[in-house]
Amino acid sequence: MQSNAGDDSGSVLDLLADPYARRILTAANDEPMTAKALSDACEASLPTIYRRVDTLDDHGLLEEKTVVDPDGSHRSVYRTAVESVHATLEGDELRVVVDTRDDLASNFTELWEELRGGD
Repeated sequence: MQSNAGDDSGSVLDLLADPYARRILTAANDEPMTAKALSDACEASLPTIYRRVDTLDDHGLLEEKTVVDPDGSHRSVYRTAVESVHATLEGDELRVVVDTRDDLASNFTELWEELRGGD
């Protein structure tokens, strides 16, 4: 699990307060979904989905991957990247930490680069 301290705690909390953002995260939690499938699952227009998807991706809460179909066509699918969100009060500051899912491939790549001496 990777831990990302939220420099912009307020914007993460504002984003999670949005019902469409929460629906997208919930719908895409189990398996990657296209924007059209998210639109159907969340009962939201495609423009609404794309706006939220962009914002969720910018904050590291959603991952976008390109899938190539057997016929050669490409499409984007989205999957929830967040595993948990923790909010703590430290003195007079509210701090938000977002724990994301491990990405086995990137963890292996980072480990390999460390073993090779950072090349």
